[in-house]
Amino acid sequence: MSYIKPAELATRMVDAGAYKLQLSTRDTLIRAFMGAALLTIAAAFAVTVSTQTGQPLLGAVLFPVGFVMLYLLGYDLLTGVFTLGPLAVLDRRPGATFGALMRNWGLVFLGNFGGAFLVAILMAVYFTYGFSTAPSAVGEAISEIGHGRTVGYADHGAAGMLTLFIRGVLCNWMVSTGVVLAMVSDSTIGKIVAMWLPIMLFFYMGFEHSIVNMFLFPSGLLMGADFTVWDYVVWNELPTVVGNLVGGLLFVGLPIYYTHGRPKARAAREARRTERRSRVEVVTTAAAEEPVQGLGTSAAEREPSRV
Repeated sequence: MSYIKPAELATRMVDAGAYKLQLSTRDTLIRAFMGAALLTIAAAFAVTVSTQTGQPLLGAVLFPVGFVMLYLLGYDLLTGVFTLGPLAVLDRRPGATFGALMRNWGLVFLGNFGGAFLVAILMAVYFTYGFSTAPSAVGEAISEIGHGRTVGYADHGAAGMLTLFIRGVLCNWMVSTGVVLAMVSDSTIGKIVAMWLPIMLFFYMGFEHSIVNMFLFPSGLLMGADFTVWDYVVWNELPTVVGNLVGGLLFVGLPIYYTHGRPKARAAREARRTERRSRVEVVTTAAAEEPVQGLGTSAAEREPSRV
């Protein structure tokens, strides 16, 4: 399996961020919608496995299937563009402005929410036989997740809000690591293995992922969970989004970008070095070709005249 070194990885990250900032509104929304839909179907799958087997670790081991599918298909999550987009702005890529960044984040948020909410509705129908019966065991588990991760935080006040924020930071530290590791290999198997590791870790640890929560909490509300939309927005979604932004950018994007050299600055330095080497070679070649005084003359000519 091929391996991409960190210096080239940094360039690929900036290239990806610049590319995403210039996508059309239609493409950005579609990719975000589909990305969230695939991820949240996998979340429903993981909760189903955990509930039916009683083995949360098994659910976490299998959850990355959604993440792998969406990134192999070139779809987007807000957590990923939080990390990649700002690097293109820092590198001053053409069209990579603060306005373009805000537009991209806003569109990806809307697309992600649309995809996740659709899956929330579909899963709520699935777990309740079209709302004709009480939720299944998996539906009840999803409802309890929503209750514990909203009211559960609110019960602790400021300490709960801090914990929620930190879980959001830790989540996107891992998720964005998965996004970046997808670029360290050019082989499909290499990408899958690299992505799998950090995503499995984040899910098992119960960190807060804003896109997964766009499915879990609305789905729980649709099935009668004991919390409100206000609880969801204030005591989960908004702090989680902020935490995801900080975690992905501060602990993944910026360290790689600065540690392994800013791509444009590195290219400029390399161009200057190449230019200096070329000048040295020209001077050296000219010196080598210049005839040395006295060479090419006969011995008689070099011998001083005698009177």
